[in-house]
Amino acid sequence: MGLKKALALCMFFMVLASLAAAGRGWTEERKQSFPSYGSGPVEVRLYTDYFCPPCRAMEPDVEKILQDLVKKNAIRLLLVDTPIHRYSPLYSRYFLYAIRQNNALEHILRIRNILIEASRNKEMTTQERIEALFRERGIAYSVWDPKPVFDRYNALITEDMIKATPSCVVIRNGQKKTFIGGAEILNALKDLT
Repeated sequence: MGLKKALALCMFFMVLASLAAAGRGWTEERKQSFPSYGSGPVEVRLYTDYFCPPCRAMEPDVEKILQDLVKKNAIRLLLVDTPIHRYSPLYSRYFLYAIRQNNALEHILRIRNILIEASRNKEMTTQERIEALFRERGIAYSVWDPKPVFDRYNALITEDMIKATPSCVVIRNGQKKTFIGGAEILNALKDLT
């Protein structure tokens, strides 16, 4: 093989390696911004809306169970913001902005609670007010385009035929079951403990 061919081949492999590294970085970055936690054998998809009264009511009880299940590595948890209310996309976007800075489960549950609390305030309907709230609570966030995550949310909502919140889909041993309402969801999650 001539020197030119060897150099061309070497350059080709260097370009491939840099593209692969860039692809890994993009995937990791994208994965880091999707609210998914744990790597257990059971997948739990929790569909909620910040403005949904039953979602708000079940949140404290569900939180404790989910933290325990993730800590025990019993589940892979996906939190899917489901846009029922007209301001839900705004809240979801700021939730994603905040988890981009810190995607630890305890942190995201804190963010969810702050946004649930804010949704009770009829004045909390603009990005300026949410940003002020985040500053007041010391929540770091970075603005980015969450469209890929919103597309994934929509795909999951469609796949699981979600029509109401709160809903929970549990996928275990290839079997998918849907639970609707706080009491049903709590019982389903307790069965996983």
